[in-house]
Amino acid sequence: MPEPAPRDIRAWSGAGLIGWLSALRSAAGTGPRRTSHRVLELTAFVLVAAGISFALAAWRNFFDLRVYWGAIHYWVGGGSIYDFVSPDSTYGFTYTPFAALVMLPLALVNWPLTVIASCLAIGVVTVMVVYWFVDPIARGYGWTPWYAVGVVCACAIVFDPLRETFLFGQVNMYLVAMVGFDLLFLIRRDSRFAGVGIGLATAFKLTPGVFVLYLLVTKRWRAALTASSAAVGVSLVGAALAPDASRVFWTDALWNTDRVGELDYISNQSLNGAVARLSPHNPSIVLWAVAVVAVLVVWALRVRRIAASGDDRAGFALTGIVTCLVSPITWVHHMVWVMPALLLLLDRVLDRSASAAAPRRRAWLWSLLLVCFVVFSSRVVWAFDDAWTNPLVWFASNAYVWVSLALLFGVPVATVPVSVAAGPQPVRPATPGAAQPVPAVAGHAPDLDHAMVSLLRDERVSIGSESRSGPAD
Repeated sequence: MPEPAPRDIRAWSGAGLIGWLSALRSAAGTGPRRTSHRVLELTAFVLVAAGISFALAAWRNFFDLRVYWGAIHYWVGGGSIYDFVSPDSTYGFTYTPFAALVMLPLALVNWPLTVIASCLAIGVVTVMVVYWFVDPIARGYGWTPWYAVGVVCACAIVFDPLRETFLFGQVNMYLVAMVGFDLLFLIRRDSRFAGVGIGLATAFKLTPGVFVLYLLVTKRWRAALTASSAAVGVSLVGAALAPDASRVFWTDALWNTDRVGELDYISNQSLNGAVARLSPHNPSIVLWAVAVVAVLVVWALRVRRIAASGDDRAGFALTGIVTCLVSPITWVHHMVWVMPALLLLLDRVLDRSASAAAPRRRAWLWSLLLVCFVVFSSRVVWAFDDAWTNPLVWFASNAYVWVSLALLFGVPVATVPVSVAAGPQPVRPATPGAAQPVPAVAGHAPDLDHAMVSLLRDERVSIGSESRSGPAD
């Protein structure tokens, strides 16, 4: 029987959410108006989240997108793409020649249309990634899928790395979606094309190459070969179509760290950034190397279990975290790679079958999810820009690094084989819309997720009596 303290913590942490859900159920009611009520509620939630995000945001003027757009136009006009420098800055195009070829359509559109297309595209891929994680949860519990996905997307609006991705016009969310589709669908289903998404993402920007290492550690030899072949193949195509740009990139631009910014800049929330802020004028390469090796060892030990369980969602999450930690430079907008870890945590805290007998573990996972989301949404690191002169301030200036490390150790990995159809099992009433008692775990009262199931039970009215099972992860 669990100790009283964890139960108190669980009741306290869930009280606000349960109250909100109770009000939500009362407002939604039943009958033909329920869908319109849910639309209004979701719209209000999105507007509130957007307002919070707007209050926290710093206007970035789509700086990175302007670099892409300007560099492509400069290249098409006859200049060398790696000679381009964005006006009033020292920044130029830093991605591969293959990435430049993919971005060539930017030469056909004006600047306002480029901004609109970027915002829409980032929004679409964000909803898609959230859907992959949340839809199985919603269907397993009998909730309305679009509503559940919409609520989580509204929360994502406040997530600082995603906000920065929109405001900079960055490309990392596209790469997250490419790698995620590869891991969660092609590789899980042993497709002949498994690994192609990871390979293309690596050829576009080198940091996703860590996922090739993930395939090797988990003994997906064919997928690793396919990913490597795809990366090399499209890079050779880039070299054939743009030989001068390829020569400059691989011999000069790739190694010129001055092109990407200062290592100790507060936005660099990698291990290297944390080390550089200890001594900005003389950062310790040895200390950084030791930290990287230690993180890779922990990561490798954790993902080795995935080879047996097939829990590629955890592999996606853990490798995304490591990509941020070990990269020499991880700007805040790069940290959208942490999103899969938060989405997986949400799935695991709602999975009663995995930890019904371990309420203290569930309380820990809820706490980890809430703390990580709040820290990543708070924009706290920006308060310490150019001010890390004492140990306490230095510690606070690396808040995103510490949260990433906590996720690396705390994200659960399945210990039993995960089937392609795995997911939360639905709780079906005897008749559509009929209530059933929520089962309590022996030894303690129903916890937060039990209460959520009870409060959202009537969502099944909108989806009728259609038989559902958890879809593919």
